[in-house]
Amino acid sequence: MALTATLLSSARLGGRCCRHKVLHPLFGPLLSVSMSKLYSSYRRPGSQPEKKPSWRNTDFSLRKSIDVLKTQLSMLKQETKDYLIGPGGYPLDQYLLEQTRVLWEFRSQEDLNKWVISSDVEIGGKSEVYLKLGRNNQAALLYGTLNTEVPRDGETKYSGYCSMRAKPPVGSFARKKYYDWSNFNSLYLRVRGDGRPWMVNIYTDPYFSHQKDDLYNYFMFTRGGPYWEEIKIPFSKFFLSSRGRVQDDQHPIWLDKASLLTLGFTIGDKVDGPFQLEIDFIGLLNDRAHTEEFAYETYEKNPQI
Repeated sequence: MALTATLLSSARLGGRCCRHKVLHPLFGPLLSVSMSKLYSSYRRPGSQPEKKPSWRNTDFSLRKSIDVLKTQLSMLKQETKDYLIGPGGYPLDQYLLEQTRVLWEFRSQEDLNKWVISSDVEIGGKSEVYLKLGRNNQAALLYGTLNTEVPRDGETKYSGYCSMRAKPPVGSFARKKYYDWSNFNSLYLRVRGDGRPWMVNIYTDPYFSHQKDDLYNYFMFTRGGPYWEEIKIPFSKFFLSSRGRVQDDQHPIWLDKASLLTLGFTIGDKVDGPFQLEIDFIGLLNDRAHTEEFAYETYEKNPQI
């Protein structure tokens, strides 16, 4: 009761315009529209912004609210148990000695539902992308057709991309969660491509607003052919792509592995035609022989002569 009174009091003080923002942690699971925009907030150039607030689409039926509350309390109970066990739900000794961890593997439709695909169709392009289970349900098959034709909207200058991105983790009561990979130093994948290059993307959720466009990338070159390949990508080889931020000797920018939002793959090599990428699993590796912190050169902004 005290928590409810505090929230309602805060909402009353904040005014009617922000009342739904205060209550979002409680009713977030009911906001289907806002939940779907956790990983996609793009609006096509020229389109009108939504006039109806997302919280007005909430279904406040009593039965559904009770079911949602039970589900969220169950999630909170499990999160509490995991927290008491140790970091990430693992005992401390197991966590410290852990060498490998499988993050995603693709063996069922439920595994595919943890990912979202998108393409330049969102901006009026003509590329196509699909995701399904591979042969014998032993891998994810990402395939489609790339088309670099630029939409004629007068604003878009480039087109021709397709991507696959994991849904961000969400805790109980719609709380934003993060991946903590600080105990590992490499990403480990088993893939089979068609010889085209892919960009592996790691999305972060920084605290400061000027870092909101931070995206860490690594170019993954597939061999093509009938054989699978296992690829190890040290986190030190991910480079930052951001607008308005400069990396120098005094302020090197490396990946914060304790606050990662999600992982994705993008193809945009400006070559029209079909593509495909099979992914068996995506995991983490702690390679003790790898001690490199940052793989690229850094330069002083204003070197003193």
